[in-house]
Amino acid sequence: METSTITKINGTTIEQVIKNGEIYIPIKPICTALGIDFSAQLKKIKEDEDLFSTVVTLTTVGADKRQREMVSIPLKYVFGWLFSIKPGNVAQEAKPFVKQYRKECYDVLWRHFSGESKRRMEENAREIQSLDRINRLNEDIESNRQELRREKKILASIRAERLNPQPVLDI
Repeated sequence: METSTITKINGTTIEQVIKNGEIYIPIKPICTALGIDFSAQLKKIKEDEDLFSTVVTLTTVGADKRQREMVSIPLKYVFGWLFSIKPGNVAQEAKPFVKQYRKECYDVLWRHFSGESKRRMEENAREIQSLDRINRLNEDIESNRQELRREKKILASIRAERLNPQPVLDI
């Protein structure tokens, strides 16, 4: 297992623990940073069968710099768990951030389920294809320019020979 700091929120260090190639985030430090009750959040997580099925207990460094067993969830589930936290339940200084986070989540969900994200991805793919074609055509143009310069030199050489009054002997 590998542990490293990923961010600091309201003076609380948030760590990640990598185990078997998956990133896990201990939830207690996030609760501390947001000023919410860890026990209440753990209860809420336990009641969510989908989220609870992802919970693991991992050894990580606690705020006191000692090794601690911490309830952790995979990083890909942290965002959904955070979305479930109501702004009224967090510390006053964290409310604007939680409100903004939830608004962004609503926007992302709308874009995904309305098909907007899919349309953007399709447009991006078409744009990339067009750029690839333009690059290939530009490469062809440059290659043709080089070939044109070579042929012009050959033509100039042929004309120069024809106009040269001195005979050339091939021996």
